[in-house]
Amino acid sequence: MAIEVRIPTILRSYTGGAKVVEGAGDTLGDLLTDLDSRHAGLKARLVTDAGALHRFVNVYVNDEDVRFLGALDAKLSDGDSVTVLPAVAGGAFGFAAAAAISQHRAATAAISPHRATAPSVAARRAAVAPR
Repeated sequence: MAIEVRIPTILRSYTGGAKVVEGAGDTLGDLLTDLDSRHAGLKARLVTDAGALHRFVNVYVNDEDVRFLGALDAKLSDGDSVTVLPAVAGGAFGFAAAAAISQHRAATAAISPHRATAPSVAARRAAVAPR
């Protein structure tokens, strides 16, 4: 089963500069796994560690948004056309920003839950200092 996948400029470094690649799979998730086997790292740019599409990536199957077709479970057929687009608001910076935010959240979650949440001494003094 051949499925044409259009790759945005920001992700073409994973496809050797190719604008369009071919892949196979019964679902979008299967297709991305197949593409990742030939273009290592591509799937990680599109799918979160939790197994969902990144919110800053739009994917269309035959011009239909996959979020309305079952996301990664969206069914695919031979000859389908899949288009990957970064969100307009994020642009090229959006991919880097989202990765940085994700790493920051992971690091923050790893900090001890016993960390003091009370305001610092300096913050308390500034709050009661005359103006």
